[in-house]
Amino acid sequence: MRAPIGHFDTAVPAPDCLDELTGPVADAVRHWSGSVPADRIVYVDTDPQWADTAVFVEHYGPELLEQSANCVVVAGKRGGETTLAACLVLSATRVDVNGVVRRQLGARKASFAAMDTAVGETGMEYGGITPIGLPAAWPVLVDSAVVDLPYVLVGSGRRRGKLLVPGKALAELPGAVVLEGLGVA
Repeated sequence: MRAPIGHFDTAVPAPDCLDELTGPVADAVRHWSGSVPADRIVYVDTDPQWADTAVFVEHYGPELLEQSANCVVVAGKRGGETTLAACLVLSATRVDVNGVVRRQLGARKASFAAMDTAVGETGMEYGGITPIGLPAAWPVLVDSAVVDLPYVLVGSGRRRGKLLVPGKALAELPGAVVLEGLGVA
């Protein structure tokens, strides 16, 4: 199959290649229940040596610069309690951790989660964390600009490979909250 965005040698509907995904991501695809069918989620094979954004878009297609999103894990703290959440913003922006995220989580302080925490809690590889397959109790904060795209390039749970996901499907993930201004220039 041809990938809906970018120029990839290998593109396969995610349900047809569950063994390429980490356990939590494969389980989420296997039990998919959104209005967008699971077979519209496309796995593309990518080489980790081209993971740097500038090199990645040069190799796989310059249009991906505006059609890719980063998923980061954040920790909100208030009164000794810590809430973990994921934030999904366009790659050309950064997460407004101290404003939008802190307010949404009702936290006194918010910051990026430590790498060990992010990897340990998600079951995914650092640099490949995706919003699909995150722990059920987590809020998944999604910038509205991500949802507006027909397809978005996100991690696959591993450093090798990416997922191409309809923006609308990301708004329907368990725990998803669509927010204006989550990603800032």
